[in-house]
Amino acid sequence: MQQLLTLEIDLWLGLFTNSNLILKHGAFPSPSVGIVITKHPVCASVPAGYPVVLHCAALGSSPLCYQWFEGKKEMVGATQPALAEKKPGMYICRVSDQQDHYVFSSWARIKVHPIKSGLPHAWQGSLVIGLQPESQTVRVGHRASLRCIAFGIPAPSYQWYRNGTPLPHHRKEEMLIPHTELRDQGTYLCAVTSDRGGEECWSCPADVSVVDSIPKAVPSPAVSVPDCGERWRGAQSPTSGGQAAAAHTPRFCATDKVALLIGNMNYTNHPRLLATMMDVFELSHLLQQLGFRVLSLLDLSKEELLGAVGHFLQLLDSGVYAVFYYAGHGYECSGRNYIVPINAPNPYKPENCINVQKVLWKMQEKKTALNVVLLDMCRKWYNQNYIPSEAQALAPTGNIVYGYATCEDAEAYEVQDGEHSSGIFMKYLKKHILKKEKVTQILENVSEDMGRDPLIVGKQVMEIRHSLKERRALTDQICSSGRTAQLTARNQCWSQANELPGRRTIVFPCGAEVQISCCAVFSNVMVVNASVKTPGPWAASAKVSFRKPADLEDIFSDLEGGSDSLLSSAVSEHQSDTVLKLCGLHRLQRPLTVPVVLQYRAWPENLRKEEMVEVDLGRPLVAKLELYKMLHGTRIEGASPSPTPSPYSSPCPSPTPGVPKSRSRAWGPGRGQTPSPWEAEASLSTGATSNNQPEENDESETHSEVTR
Repeated sequence: MQQLLTLEIDLWLGLFTNSNLILKHGAFPSPSVGIVITKHPVCASVPAGYPVVLHCAALGSSPLCYQWFEGKKEMVGATQPALAEKKPGMYICRVSDQQDHYVFSSWARIKVHPIKSGLPHAWQGSLVIGLQPESQTVRVGHRASLRCIAFGIPAPSYQWYRNGTPLPHHRKEEMLIPHTELRDQGTYLCAVTSDRGGEECWSCPADVSVVDSIPKAVPSPAVSVPDCGERWRGAQSPTSGGQAAAAHTPRFCATDKVALLIGNMNYTNHPRLLATMMDVFELSHLLQQLGFRVLSLLDLSKEELLGAVGHFLQLLDSGVYAVFYYAGHGYECSGRNYIVPINAPNPYKPENCINVQKVLWKMQEKKTALNVVLLDMCRKWYNQNYIPSEAQALAPTGNIVYGYATCEDAEAYEVQDGEHSSGIFMKYLKKHILKKEKVTQILENVSEDMGRDPLIVGKQVMEIRHSLKERRALTDQICSSGRTAQLTARNQCWSQANELPGRRTIVFPCGAEVQISCCAVFSNVMVVNASVKTPGPWAASAKVSFRKPADLEDIFSDLEGGSDSLLSSAVSEHQSDTVLKLCGLHRLQRPLTVPVVLQYRAWPENLRKEEMVEVDLGRPLVAKLELYKMLHGTRIEGASPSPTPSPYSSPCPSPTPGVPKSRSRAWGPGRGQTPSPWEAEASLSTGATSNNQPEENDESETHSEVTR
C-alpha cells in the first residue's frame, strides 16, 4: 500500500520514478499487466461553449472503475468512461480493478478559443479554420505575428509556409518573428492537418512586407506589366530631391518563385560524376533562402527528366520567376544544348537526350516574368552530322537569361575533394547569388571570378546570354495579392511532391515505444530516423534498427561523394539512434513499408529478444508524381522513349570497369590540382569519329580525370 501511495504522489508530480518511466503527454503504462486501455481520450480544439466528450475504454480480468482528473485534481463524480467537459485544460483517466491495480490513459488537452466559430450545423469534429492570418507591413527589427486557429477533434496540427517553403520551427497556431529582417517578407500560408481521416486544409495567404520605414504618404497604384510580373512604384513623398527620385525608381516583384534543379551522376554507360550532388544541394539551400520553391532531383532517366519538367511547368504561371539548373553530362549540336540522361546509350544521339531550348520554350508558354537557365555541363560539339531536333523560335519577351558554365565547344570542370567537391561554376555562383543585384550582374560577377581562377585559365570560360530588358533580381519580393486562385493551385501541386511521412510513435509488443521521423535531403532522397523513447517496463538495453526488404534493396542504396555531410545536416534537428537513407524515391511504384527491429533483454529472465514492426511510409516526396511515367503533354523530343526502369531499380550503377566512357565533363582529382580533359581519344570500330559521335576514351588512359 505504501508503494501505491508513492506511485500516486509521483504521478501528480509528473514523474513516474518506478521502472524508470517518465509521465509525458502520452500513454502512461501501469505496473500491472492485467488492465489494457483500448481507447484513449483525444485532444480537441473547439470554440467557446462547445461541449467535448472525452472517451476512455479498457479491458480487465475483473470489473473496472474509472476516475477522471483535471491536471492533478481528481474530479468529483467523474467516474464514467465518458466525460463531457467545456472548460479548457489537461485531462487524464485512471482505470483500476478490484485488486488495486491501475493504469492511466493518455493525456487529452481541450483548447477553447473565444472566437466566432462559424462551424457548420451538426458539426462532428471535422477540420474547420476559424481564424485566418492577416497581411501586414512591419519595420525592420520589429515584431511580426500571424495567427491561424482551427477547430477539430482530434486537435489539428499546424505547419507554416513562406513562399511555398515549409518553416520547420513554426508549427503552432501563432507564427512569431520577434525581430523581422528583409528576408522575412513574402507570402505566408498555414497548412492545418488532422489525424481524423487525413484531413487537410490551407489558410488564406497573408503577405508580410518588411520595410525600413512605413511611409505616411498614400502610395501610387500598382502598374501591371502584362506577362512580366508586377512593377511597383514607391510611395510619393511630399519631400523633394533625392528622396522623390528614389520613390519613382521601379521595384519589381514576382507572383511566385520556382526552381527545378537536376543533378545526374550515376550513369550506366558514361563516367560517374561526383560534384553534381553537392552542387544541387548547395544551390537548393541558397534558392530557398531567396524564397524559391525548389524541386531538387538526382539521377534521372529520360522519362523521369520529362516527368520532372512536366511537374515544374505545372508550378509556373504568369509573373512567376523560374530557374532551371542542370549539372551532369551534356553537349551541344547545331546551337542546341542537350542534357544526357543517366540511361543514355554510348554513343548517344539527340533522340536519347533532352533539348534544353524546348524546355525553355515551354517555360515561356507559361508567361513567366523571369526565366533563368543555368547549365553546368560541357558544350562540346557532337553529332554535328545528325539532323538537329526541331525547336520553335523563342518569343521576344525580354525575360530570358542563360548562364553557361563554359563557352561553345568547351568543357566544364570541377574539383573533386570528397564532401568539399564542387563544380568550378558553382564554386563562384554560391558566392554571389544572394546579392541584391540584377541577375545578369550576378552572372557577370561569377564570370569575372572564374576568369581569375588559375585552375581553369585557358580551359573554361563562362558564357552569358540574355534578353533581359528590366532590372529583375532573384532577391525580388514575392507579391501574390490578387492571385489567390493561382497561388492555391500551385500550393496544391507543390504539396503533392513535398509531403513527408509525419512523425509517429510505434509501440512494440513488449511495450517499448520507438519514434520515427523523416527528413528530405533532396526531393527524391529521404532519411528516416528512429530512436527509442520508452524501453517499456520489462525491457532493458533496447536498441532499434532498420531491416532492408529484399525487394527494395536497390532503393536503400547509400549516397556517396560527400553524402555524410549532407545527411548530418539533414538529421541535425532529429535525435536518432539509427538512420536509414532512401534514394531514388522517384522510382517507387507502391507504398513504402520499412521493417523496424527492436532488440532488448527481457526482464527478469535477462533473455535476449527481438521484435519487428513494419511501418508504412506511403509514397513520400516525389514518389506520388510517378516521374517514370512521362506526363501527358510534356514530351519534348519526338523519339521513342527509353526502356522504363524496374519498379525499384537503382538510380544507376557505377560504370563497369572496361566500359568506354564518353568525354563530356571535366573533373579534377582533388582541390587545388589543375583539372584537364582527357587527351587520349580512341575511335570506335563503328566509325563514331567519322560520324562526329561522342568521342570515346579507353579507361586505361583516363588518369582518373573525367569531363562534364
